[in-house]
Amino acid sequence: MKKFTIEQLDRIIEMAWEDRTPFEAIESQFQINQDDVIKIMRSSLKRKSFKVWRVRTKGRKTKHRNLSDIIYHRFKSKNQK
Repeated sequence: MKKFTIEQLDRIIEMAWEDRTPFEAIESQFQINQDDVIKIMRSSLKRKSFKVWRVRTKGRKTKHRNLSDIIYHRFKSKNQK
């Protein structure tokens, strides 16, 4: 897995927590797949927080573009420059 700056890791975690940001958006921006995002979340969050996050994201249509009816045109949040 790639090495990331603290700012990049913070952004990956923020995007992973966002309900409407699909894993494909994280992959296109940071070149890491869903498994790598899960590894980052597991190592960065407390055990309970990680479990809560996994329950929220598992099978959620908005986190998996192929399950979603939503068309995504933009990956950057308003917080990004």
